Amino acid sequence: MRTQMQGLCFFKKTLLASAISLTALQVNAAGFQLNVQSATGLGRAFAGDAVIADNASAMARNTATMALFDKTSISTGLNFLKTDINIKNANYTGPTAPSGASSNYDDAGGISIAPNIHVIFPLNEKVAVGFDIYSNFGTATDFNDSFVGSEYGGLTDVKSLNLGLAVSYRFNKQWSVGGGLDIIYGTGELKRELNVGSKVTVLDADAAGFGLGFNLGTVFELNENNRFGLSYHYSPELKAKGDITYRGVTAKDDTLYMGLPDMAEFSGYHRIKNTPYAVHYSVQWIGWSSFDTLDTKAFGTINDYQWKDTMHFSLGGTYYLSDTWTLRAGYMYDQSAQDKVTSISVPDSDRQWFSAGFTYHLSEDANIDVGATYLLGKDVDVDEQKTGISKITGTTHANAILAAVQYSHQF
Repeated sequence: MRTQMQGLCFFKKTLLASAISLTALQVNAAGFQLNVQSATGLGRAFAGDAVIADNASAMARNTATMALFDKTSISTGLNFLKTDINIKNANYTGPTAPSGASSNYDDAGGISIAPNIHVIFPLNEKVAVGFDIYSNFGTATDFNDSFVGSEYGGLTDVKSLNLGLAVSYRFNKQWSVGGGLDIIYGTGELKRELNVGSKVTVLDADAAGFGLGFNLGTVFELNENNRFGLSYHYSPELKAKGDITYRGVTAKDDTLYMGLPDMAEFSGYHRIKNTPYAVHYSVQWIGWSSFDTLDTKAFGTINDYQWKDTMHFSLGGTYYLSDTWTLRAGYMYDQSAQDKVTSISVPDSDRQWFSAGFTYHLSEDANIDVGATYLLGKDVDVDEQKTGISKITGTTHANAILAAVQYSHQF
């Protein structure tokens, strides 16, 4: 009884701390698709994350993994993201620069914090329920007044918060399934100005709203050393309400429509028999073609993106060094969502993830995870124009450093 009461007290304190920390997420979310659910996953480039189930954070990738837990489990952590975004060889032609002017910029990124919490409650040998709070999507770029071509830069700040409610069911020793609802809260702030000698507002939007998604998953356990996971996440079109000014006209309580991508993931995990090593991998499809335009109810299409569906491929390895230490590493190749239409304000490219991490086991039921990733982007040529008004060309490049720490406990 004393152990259960201590566990309940710890859970309440952790949940409160995570809820308070979520204010940092709503202010500082970075990257349109955020892989910030787990420090464990970050340390292996999320290779195998839809099936490994080291701790409760696994439910964010595949709710069927909850069936692999026989104790109440909690994981909570913080992710730190530092983005480095620059524009080089940039030339702007417009009202204040009819003959062209340099528009280079090297400080559009920043530092962000994204917390998370995941909790799994096994009800019996067949059924488990759980909930989690984390972010799947967000992006932030901020070009200050020194940037030449403010109608292409300005402020872009999109944030989301995902509350997941899930259940899993184990059919037998091999097959388990899971599913759940995702309650998504999103905010968007966009600002663009045109310099004609004085600043004229081209776009000023500040909106927020909710959407409802769902997820499904399954796990197949071939034996104790080999298993596979498959999951699908449906993401809704987010309808955010707020005041929107577009080309000098303001619409009060307008609706901003933002398409979010569905995601499907396949993962495998293989512990090499009679060794301390394991290999794992994931293939994920992301339906970014849903983000083709940015529309509002009052003004229609206010920007074209025409993004494409993408894939990412990750491969990782784990070394179970001792009862105290577990080491891991991974690599991911992540395809760009941008196709023919590229953007100064939302730079994107194919990316490589170089990841490493470790678990320190405090006891049989408690551990601390640390993970880190260096994300290496590519140069992307950009050519944008406002017909008859202005044009900008240049090369964007975005790198990032991600680090995370996480505490997990079983009761």
